[in-house]
Amino acid sequence: METKKIRPFGLRDKLGYMFGDFGNDFTFILSSSFLLKFYTDVMGVSAGVVGIIMMLARFVDAVTDVTMGRICDRSKMTPVGKFKPWIRRMCAPVAIASFLIYQSGLAGMPMAFKIGYLFVTYILWGSIFYTSINIPYGSMASAISPEPEDRQSLSTFRTMGGMLAGLIIGAGVPMVAYDKIDGNSVMNGGRFTIIAGVFSLCAVGCYLLCYTLTTERVKPEVSEEVQVNNTVLKMLSNAVKNRALVSIIVASIVMLLAQLTMQSMANYVYPNFYGNTTAQSVSTIMMMVGMLIAGVLAKPCARKFGKAEVSIVSNLLAAAICAILFFLRPENVWVYVGFQLLSWFGLGMFSMVCWALITDVIDYSEIKNGVREDGTVYALYSFARKLGQAASAGLSGLLLEMVGYSKATAFDEGVVNGIFNISTLVPGLGFLLLALVLWFWYPLHKKQVDENVRILKEKHEKMQK
Repeated sequence: METKKIRPFGLRDKLGYMFGDFGNDFTFILSSSFLLKFYTDVMGVSAGVVGIIMMLARFVDAVTDVTMGRICDRSKMTPVGKFKPWIRRMCAPVAIASFLIYQSGLAGMPMAFKIGYLFVTYILWGSIFYTSINIPYGSMASAISPEPEDRQSLSTFRTMGGMLAGLIIGAGVPMVAYDKIDGNSVMNGGRFTIIAGVFSLCAVGCYLLCYTLTTERVKPEVSEEVQVNNTVLKMLSNAVKNRALVSIIVASIVMLLAQLTMQSMANYVYPNFYGNTTAQSVSTIMMMVGMLIAGVLAKPCARKFGKAEVSIVSNLLAAAICAILFFLRPENVWVYVGFQLLSWFGLGMFSMVCWALITDVIDYSEIKNGVREDGTVYALYSFARKLGQAASAGLSGLLLEMVGYSKATAFDEGVVNGIFNISTLVPGLGFLLLALVLWFWYPLHKKQVDENVRILKEKHEKMQK
């Protein structure tokens, strides 16, 4: 019987994988960048309450992320692979759930209803539907190709997909969603609801392109005995003992804390501190420029020096830029935008390699535990990223509450100075901590990664004989 020839890894896979995160971030970046602003300024909900709801949702994720990871690992192969079917199944539910969050027509409802509505729709989107598509999508990277170079390319293209979504959302939304009222920039709730609907439709299209263009080539067969014996408790026990996994989880939390605080606080720094939403749109374009420069340099630098090593240096640079901004406190908004460009370049170097770092952790876990658990490891990593998202939203909300921010005090001098402090100090501390975690705790530096690749290559060649 003739075996169907599998198409070699190439640009089609890279573009398809890029569209996957393009789709993810049409809802994820919209949430991380604008949900807090929408619910404080349009729905009239306290920033602290919104932050607490986003943090509480992570307790649900502790169950749903790990459960979805186990479902992926135990799923049987289909003609198109193990992970791809989930992308087609769940693309519409995640898009619809995202749209439901931003219903400005409910702004006149009682406060208890609005808080309950946010909690239910946010859980539905993030903890159930986003989880059910993002875990298989992330796990699929190690199934598309076993080669480290290919995986680094997938990591870069995935980051590019997120960048494209970030550019459209970050640059486009401020130009459309705000009205000038008495000289102040005020969000238009009805317009924002329409924007959310358009982005949901875009997300579905991107997911379907990901499904169509990518090919799963690595098809690990796990024996029934391993499936039965490898329980959730054993998996969690292995995870706790896995230094590489625990340290990359911590790194992810602080990275998201820094990145998403920068993104969410931009919605307050530019309209409230500088009174310039045009600069906010331009800053998003500058962010993309910084990330693109990082994208060009990431692969050759990672090949020569190592992914972790490059990330350490770049995040120390980003931390230094945030410190300079805090002490300099530029009055000119364009000076602030210029410094932000340098910060995003520093963060971009890590962003371009972070998905390849998790495939290194998956390889390390296979060597350490004797079992390949792409879905489970990625699920824990995804849960960590959601913790970072929640920590950012929760901390930003609580700090805004502490500086006295509300719809009525949004432009008071003391409040806007507090906003500036949050936007520089919190990301700066996050970048510094991320560099220290990768330097002193994370064990998979270049020499160890190269050795792990050699060990697994020999193991898989023996299995094929």
